[in-house]
Amino acid sequence: MLVLDKVSRRFGDKRAVSDVSLQIEPGSFVGVIGRSGAGKSTLLRMINRLLDISSGSMSWNGRDVASLRGAELRAWRMRCAMVFQQFNIVGRLDVMTNVLMGRLNHTSQARSLLKLWSAEDKAIALSALEMFDMTALAAQRAEQLSGGQQQRVAIARALVQEPEIILADEPIASLDPRNTKLVMDSLLRLNRHFGITVICNLHDLDIAKEYCTRLIGMADGRIVFDDVPEALDEHAARELYGLEAHEAMAGLPPAMIGGGLVPAHAAA
Repeated sequence: MLVLDKVSRRFGDKRAVSDVSLQIEPGSFVGVIGRSGAGKSTLLRMINRLLDISSGSMSWNGRDVASLRGAELRAWRMRCAMVFQQFNIVGRLDVMTNVLMGRLNHTSQARSLLKLWSAEDKAIALSALEMFDMTALAAQRAEQLSGGQQQRVAIARALVQEPEIILADEPIASLDPRNTKLVMDSLLRLNRHFGITVICNLHDLDIAKEYCTRLIGMADGRIVFDDVPEALDEHAARELYGLEAHEAMAGLPPAMIGGGLVPAHAAA
């Protein structure tokens, strides 16, 4: 279990995240929602330890991860893989090599620099590419792929790390509807097939409701909603999105709209 207790992050005088307390059960698929600047990305980067917390505590299965350094910190980042909005893959390298980069913590630095990947590493990488229907593109330069394909390469790279948690920071923000579905289906498959905990920052409430079993809503660095998607009503949406509430909820299913969460004309 991932436990955050009154976690905060300050940048100078500004609190990007303020007194966040959470418990994330293993194997869950959690959506973090809210406006830009609400603290969603900062929260995920603190969990991965790309950012240090300013105050509070954080643990995974009872072990303090907020104070890890050196090799222990690298090991935590291997178990807690990150998928970024802008993919963060190397365009000039082929797809296979990009995926193999996820095996860096499983091999020696000298072997990885010389690209002397083991047969086991290559088999694991090919298996991940096959899962996402990308095997035929293994030898292609990553920069030649579409945005959705690049994001699936990034997810495959995260998978071969053999993580216990995948943190996805706006993974579909720059994708069209078809690639949005492919990427979200990929994350859902990792969650259900491997039991990997997925924590995913999302803007689209319709997507969040379709894929996530729990929604955490943030506003001004604080948690203002934490419940199942069906519990997200118009009041909670207004607290999350302000005047954007109707627009944010316009994509929700008619059953939710008909329940009085938002006037029918707002969804038209």
